[in-house]
Amino acid sequence: MHSSTRRIYIILIVLLFMISIFSLSTGSVQIPKTGIIKYFLGMGGDLSDSMKTILISVRLPRILMAVLIGMLLSSSGTVVQTVFQNPLADPYIIGIAASATFGAVLAFVFNLPDIMYGVLAFVTSVIVSIIIFKLSKSGNKSDITTLLIIGIAISSFLGAFTSFAMYLIGENSFKIVTWMMGYLGSATWEKIVILLFPLIVSVFYFFAKRHELDLLLSGDEEAHALGVNVEKLKKRMLVVASLIVGFSVAFTGMIGFVGLIVPHTMRLLTKSSSNTRLIPLASIGGGVFLLFCDTIGRTIIAPVEIPIGVVTSFFGAPFFLYLAMRSKKGG
Repeated sequence: MHSSTRRIYIILIVLLFMISIFSLSTGSVQIPKTGIIKYFLGMGGDLSDSMKTILISVRLPRILMAVLIGMLLSSSGTVVQTVFQNPLADPYIIGIAASATFGAVLAFVFNLPDIMYGVLAFVTSVIVSIIIFKLSKSGNKSDITTLLIIGIAISSFLGAFTSFAMYLIGENSFKIVTWMMGYLGSATWEKIVILLFPLIVSVFYFFAKRHELDLLLSGDEEAHALGVNVEKLKKRMLVVASLIVGFSVAFTGMIGFVGLIVPHTMRLLTKSSSNTRLIPLASIGGGVFLLFCDTIGRTIIAPVEIPIGVVTSFFGAPFFLYLAMRSKKGG
């Protein structure tokens, strides 16, 4: 491991620890940081029973949820950028965002329980992803450019339906608006256990395919000449990326820019496009970034909570413009 890469790992882990302690201690009930550290180290900590309940049942699940969702979005973003060979690509690019929101709208229209928002969001994401891949298929191949165009077209169509539905619903569309802005406050230990499975499977799968993904950076023709089934690899990567983003959207709603800015930030820091470095670094970096954004949103104007999607957009939009201008200068 390069010394620069090792340094980045250390910085990310230290940041994760520091932000976690701050997030655990801050809120409507202030909990001493030293007490938190002693409690988790088994040294007592003189915390009241109510403080322990807040730590274990409310704040710790939310922190872990932020880290897991950040890892899912950023790891999938790394892969999507490699597949499209475009640093401005992100996991929502092929219609996942619009289809998930469409599912949430359906749940609202049919007056289903809150848990069905996530269920229908995931189901519609999977169904729309399958439809997009089927429509983009020509013979035995899936054309990436066609896939992208179809994804944008379907996103526009579903987005129009969602906007019209919200217009008809009127003032009662608050749940959908909240969904579209992202929310981590509903984190539970059960949801964390469920999220661990797709996270572990997807990250290990991406990392196992890291060398083939690196060959894509040399161009499709050269990758094919070196024995890579380019079309199959791209399709599988996008399918897995779509599924895990569908999982994240189902649990927390729409959280933009994580899959865009974190992979590219790691690419700039490491000065490398190798997926061997980027996939694990981007995964950890995504967890740190989303936890940082959620902590800001939860504490900066407490007791009012800023939606997590608003905070990530606050950081992501300027970064997106920076990437666009940088690409323009580079061109």
